[in-house]
Amino acid sequence: MKLLIKSLCIAFVLTVIYSVIPFQAECEQISEEVFRLHILANSDSAEDQALKLKVRDALLEYTDMLFDKAADSDEAENIARKNLKTLQTVAQNVVYENGYDYKVNAQVVKMYFNTRYYDNYTMPAGIYDALRITVGDGKGHNWWCVMYPSICISSAIDTDEKVEKTFSENQQEIVKGNDYQYKFKVVEIFEKIVSFFE
Repeated sequence: MKLLIKSLCIAFVLTVIYSVIPFQAECEQISEEVFRLHILANSDSAEDQALKLKVRDALLEYTDMLFDKAADSDEAENIARKNLKTLQTVAQNVVYENGYDYKVNAQVVKMYFNTRYYDNYTMPAGIYDALRITVGDGKGHNWWCVMYPSICISSAIDTDEKVEKTFSENQQEIVKGNDYQYKFKVVEIFEKIVSFFE
C-alpha cells in the first residue's frame, strides 16, 4: 500500500512538473519582452512612503511619452540608459522640492520580481530588466510597474493594444488569464531557486 501511495505521489509530481515546463518557458519569454520600473522608498515611515509615490507620479508623467516610442523592451531599456541622468534628476528634484535631502540613485538592472497582478493583467515571476530608482537608503517598501509595454500607465484600450503587439497568443493568455494561479506559484518557486544560483 505504501508503495502504491509513493508511486501515485511521484506520478502526481511528475505530471505537475511536465505540465508547468511549457508554461514556465512562456513566462521566461514574457520576462524577456518586458521592461519594468522599480522604486525603493527610503524607509517605511508614512512620510517616506508618500514621497515615494510623489517620485513615482513625476517619473510616470515624464516617461509616458518617452517609453511610448519604444518598439520593444530592448529599445525601452536603451531609452532608459540614455536618459538615466535625467530620470535621476526628475526623481531628485521631487525629493528636494518636498524638503528632503535624500540622494536618489537611478540604474538599469536585471532583477527578480515575484508574480504581480495589475488590474486585468498578471506578470509572472522571473528575472526582468528594470529601471530602479532608489530614494535615500532604499529600505522601505517598494513600488513597481511595467514600463514596456506600459501596463501601469495606459488606458485599458491602449494597454490591450500594446499587450497584443508585444506578446504571442499563448503569452497573452498567460498575462490576461486568471486560470494559472497554481502555475504562477510553481514558476515563482522555480525562479527563486534559479535566481539564488545566479
